[in-house]
Parts: sequence; structure tokens; C-alpha cells
Amino acid sequence: MTTKSLSGPAAIAALPRNRLLGEFSLWSADLANMERDLKRIDAYVDLYHIDVADARFTPGFLFFPDLVARIAKLTARPIHVHLMVEAEIVEEQTRQFIEAGADLVSVHAENGEAGLRAVRLAHALGAEAGVVLRLETPVAAVTPFLPEVAFVTLLGTSIGVKGQSLSDQACDRLIEARALMKKAGREADIILAADGGIRHETVPRLRAAGAETVVLGSLAFGDPDLAQRMAWLHGLKVAA
Repeated sequence: MTTKSLSGPAAIAALPRNRLLGEFSLWSADLANMERDLKRIDAYVDLYHIDVADARFTPGFLFFPDLVARIAKLTARPIHVHLMVEAEIVEEQTRQFIEAGADLVSVHAENGEAGLRAVRLAHALGAEAGVVLRLETPVAAVTPFLPEVAFVTLLGTSIGVKGQSLSDQACDRLIEARALMKKAGREADIILAADGGIRHETVPRLRAAGAETVVLGSLAFGDPDLAQRMAWLHGLKVAA
């Protein structure tokens, strides 16, 4: 069992802000050999990304609190749970995944007032909170969440389907989100994340557009030289 020195908001606040973060999506791990995969990648991970899907808000089912509880015992890295669930269950799911060991729970802006209540519940339970936007949702929908979240994640592909190409809108949406964060006076407090369509050729574009973390799938898990891959990623710069 691994003991964390930091958890919840403290773990998220301690993430480096002077380089692009590596957020590893366990949707791309070898699920039959999860512990082996975690040992292989853990040294290169800034935080783990775990997608949760209810087969209503997004296609298919993904990941359960019991799995998160197991992962939390195997790593000291922060765990970011992305709840792709309907509004009527988002608060209960927030509670379950924080109790399982999530440090950060991100809810969808499309959940509306229930999403805002879930953000406040996460804080009450000692965790950090974030907000996520589907590709088709106007970026301005994050505005009510900005005073209360530490992460803003923009999906660059349709929700819940692996292997898609990055939308042509993705970079402009990051720039728009950054402007809203600045207007709210929270640019320095919120990490801007890009999720979906993460490829060798798209990561530099997303970074230049202001992404501070990218959700890595096959780009990391399939690379035979992960140390070199992460050195490349850490060296990418935001456009001046």
C-alpha cells in the first residue's frame, strides 16, 4: 500500500505550473494487468485520469468506485475522476468516488445546478473540483463554475468514444476558456486541460493554445520510450 503525503486540494495545488502536465488516462491501460501498468508508468505521471460513464450521458459504462479505491492504494499520484453522468446522479457519484480516494472530481457544466452542488459537495468532503465541457457546448457555460473550480477541461472530440481526431474548434475553445478565466480573475488558480484527440501532432497545438495538461492515452501507453516521450511533452511551450 502506498501512502500519500498530499491529497485533495493540497495535491492538486502542488502540481507543477511551469510545464505541461502529463495526465494519464487509465482507460488506455491494460485493465487485466492494471497493477503492472501502474508500476511501469507511475514515475512519469503527474496525475491519473479516470473516466466514469453511466451509459446515458455518454455511450457505455466506465469504471467504478471499487477500482478507484484499489488504484488509490497503489500510487501516491493525485487521482482525477471525470464524471460523465446524468445530473440526477452526479452528486451521489461525487461522494462515492471521493470516498474511494479521488483527489479531484470534475463534473460536466451540462449538469447545471446539480453540477454546481456536486462541486460544493466535493469541497465539503475534502476534495478538489473541476468542470468539463462537451465539444458541442458553448465555452461560456463554464462561467458559473469558475469561482469554485481548480480545473477546466475541454473535450476536443465527441464524448465517450476513443480514437477520434481532434476537432478544428479545439484550440480556439481553449483560447476562449483562458480569456474567461482571466476575466473571472482566476487564470492563475485554474489548470486548463485538453482531453480527446491527443496525438503527437496535436499536443504542440493544444499547448500553444494554452493547455496546461493533456489527457494522455495511447500516445503514452503505446510509446516504447516513455521517458523520451515525457521529456518532449514537458518541453512544449505556450504561444507567446
